[in-house]
Amino acid sequence: MTVEAGELMALYGPSGSGKTTLLSIVAALMPPDSGMVLLGGRQVSGLSAREAARYRRLQLGYVSQAPDLLPGVSALDNAALKLFALRLGTREAHRRVTPLLERLGLGDRLSHRAEQLSLGQRQRVLLARALSTEPRLVLADEPTGSLDSRRGAEVLALLTELCEESGIAALLVTHDSQAARFAHRVRALRDGHLVDHKR
Repeated sequence: MTVEAGELMALYGPSGSGKTTLLSIVAALMPPDSGMVLLGGRQVSGLSAREAARYRRLQLGYVSQAPDLLPGVSALDNAALKLFALRLGTREAHRRVTPLLERLGLGDRLSHRAEQLSLGQRQRVLLARALSTEPRLVLADEPTGSLDSRRGAEVLALLTELCEESGIAALLVTHDSQAARFAHRVRALRDGHLVDHKR
């Protein structure tokens, strides 16, 4: 399976089919039983623990189903967490994430604390965080699971648009057939095996 730059690929399958396990392997959180993961020609599964941590910080963005933001912390600082971890100063980190948050419709929510944001707004903050380091690959694990259909569609449409504009590859895992319609391509996973390929 190959995900190209600028492409959103959906991996569709029921619970227990292996979707989250595959994301863990791609994120170098667990080794594959066989085969390999390559990002830009580099084998991910052979990285040391230190290299894997750096790979996740710089080359991967991650969006989870649960919009877990730090409580009591502004949307701006929540979005900038990965940049703070890279020791960027507050001013520079804010300069980088502010345009992303504005693009995601949160320009008037920058100073709002996490608990003052709706679920959809929190998910968009997570998306800004995932994109803040200009990663080569975004992994999205059921990112619309806690959203209603309208908010979920907005998040996925924005992710697709940003991938196309920035040349970022994205792998979306979902059991929601409606979410899969935003992808450029859809692969189906069943019992740990790819079983078909749809356009």
